[in-house]
Amino acid sequence: MKTNFSFLIIAILLLAASCGPKDEVSIKKEELAKMKSEAASLRTSIEALEKEIAVLDPEFAKENRKSILISTVNVQNQHFEHFVDVTGSVLSKKNVSISGEVLGRIQEISATEGMRVSKGQVLAKIDAESILRNIDEVEKQLELATILFEKQDRLWKQQIGTEIQYLESKNRKESLETNLATLKTQQSKTLVRAPFNGTVEAVQVRLGELVQPGVPMFQFVGESDLFIEADVSEKYVGLIQKGDSVEVSFPSLDKSVKSKISSVGAVINPNNRTFKVEIAVPSMEFLKPNMISVIKIKDYENKTAVTVPNYLILQDNKGDYVFTVDESVSKKRYIKRGKTYQDVTEVVQGLTGSEVLIDKGFREVGDNFVVNIAK
Repeated sequence: MKTNFSFLIIAILLLAASCGPKDEVSIKKEELAKMKSEAASLRTSIEALEKEIAVLDPEFAKENRKSILISTVNVQNQHFEHFVDVTGSVLSKKNVSISGEVLGRIQEISATEGMRVSKGQVLAKIDAESILRNIDEVEKQLELATILFEKQDRLWKQQIGTEIQYLESKNRKESLETNLATLKTQQSKTLVRAPFNGTVEAVQVRLGELVQPGVPMFQFVGESDLFIEADVSEKYVGLIQKGDSVEVSFPSLDKSVKSKISSVGAVINPNNRTFKVEIAVPSMEFLKPNMISVIKIKDYENKTAVTVPNYLILQDNKGDYVFTVDESVSKKRYIKRGKTYQDVTEVVQGLTGSEVLIDKGFREVGDNFVVNIAK
């Protein structure tokens, strides 16, 4: 009995020892939760009171607002240009159809499609057998007529024979000479030649085919007198004039040149509501007809424009705005846009050009925020 009683006393003491610290921790946790609740309530009260005081005293708001780290960029006063970007194609004013000038059958075709040829190079040969026979016949007649004329001329100088006989023999000889020259000209035309340096775009006849004068045989494009033709939207009518400067780039050549508009179309295409412009281009190595080009046509410029980067312009229900810095405080400035080209926008109202814009951090600030400019 005595032993059991001793064990009971020890168990009660151990239980009391284990419960004591746990009760103390619980008390402290309760106190902490109570203090946090009071702090949250106090913080809410402080914020509400700060807002009330800020309304009554703006300077208090500036002093108590946390500063935001930002970077800045200056508004630019610069020469602003706006361009219309259109796609054009290189063409040649020497894009012609070559046809034969005599009747005959194709005897030989020297040219092939895509072949580059020089001026005077033979493209095809037309059968000239009948012309050659006529030349032989006329040459024989001319030989006899020349002998008769020479004899008649000697007699006439000796005052033998009549003047009519002399004139008839002379006329006969000269007529045959003219016929012979005509036949030889026809013979030369049986050789179809390139009229200038260029490229054979298409061969439109076959070997052995009968051709007549005026029937197209080759489509031929010269390598000189190149120009660019482009379609421009009708909304630019009146803004683009003959003589305006343009910049032309050739993506396939990775080159660009300065040029001028040589012609402005007077008719609007009803299908795509555009008008044509032509731009003269200088001779360039590897420049070929039908090559694609990109044309920058200047339609507007302002030599004293106020400009800002596009990405700094924000919008709300009142319009476009940017943030500027004034004595370490952000200011919301509403603006009116002008034209935009690439990454720059012209500002026509709202900025004078002397302002400092908030760059990095512009999305984190608001009107009248205290800011700290990063050095």
